Amino acid sequence: MTSLDASYAYCRQVARSRAKNFYYSFLLLQKPQRDAMCAIYAFMRYCDDLSDDVAGGSTFETMERWRGDMVAALAGQCEGHVVWPGFRDAVERYRIPHEYFHHMIDGVSSDLVPRKVQTFDELYHYCYQVASVVGMTIVHIFGFEDPKALVLAEKCGVAFQLTNIIRDVREDWELGRRYIPAEDLARFGADPLNFEMRDGWFRTLAFEGMRARTYYDESRPLIRMVHPRSRRSLWALIEIYSSLLKRIETFGFNVFQMRIRLTMPEKLMILGRSFFQVLS
Repeated sequence: MTSLDASYAYCRQVARSRAKNFYYSFLLLQKPQRDAMCAIYAFMRYCDDLSDDVAGGSTFETMERWRGDMVAALAGQCEGHVVWPGFRDAVERYRIPHEYFHHMIDGVSSDLVPRKVQTFDELYHYCYQVASVVGMTIVHIFGFEDPKALVLAEKCGVAFQLTNIIRDVREDWELGRRYIPAEDLARFGADPLNFEMRDGWFRTLAFEGMRARTYYDESRPLIRMVHPRSRRSLWALIEIYSSLLKRIETFGFNVFQMRIRLTMPEKLMILGRSFFQVLS
């Protein structure tokens, strides 16, 4: 079995190389929290990679085997993958409810088949499974006392996922993942078969961006609900993602010709600004 130290070292490497937005905020945490964040991220990254590897043979059976390995790991049988010792230690140390990870697997498993979201309620449920549960997981690592923190973490996760969906809309569409609700496409006149007719798409994405912005605003009080030692990290994480949405807004929601992102210096600047925030 992989040692705990080796498992955490692997998880840190995965987070450094793959967590383009999350990892920067982890740097503001104490080492035990940072390691736990990396372990949770490495687990969720692998889940997501499995769902993306349909061409490589990923199936519902593959996901269920991964679920079974997770259940075994949480019971103390950390065999089969290097992530398990660190993952189990983080979950136990911060008393993270196990059902969050089942919801995550349910959500990414649903991406194994073509998806055509019809309503926002349907999209919200998907965002909850793949992103809100991430937010609810990491607030356990941040530390909180008020149960309302979980409600706000759910909203924060939805904001993050809506931002990702807007940014990646064309790439997802080409994979058969039509996350933008059909009711919104019809409302704003976006042609789901033609990205070149962009006026309707711009109006639709602006509407989804407004939704995301509302969830960001509603979740802001969460920053002062987590433990004081964690507040700068959460502030930076929300600021990075909301700044990405602002960048997309600045480009007029034209996400069809280039992948819009923040640069590393911009993210590091946000980390620096976190030390000047009054978060008490």
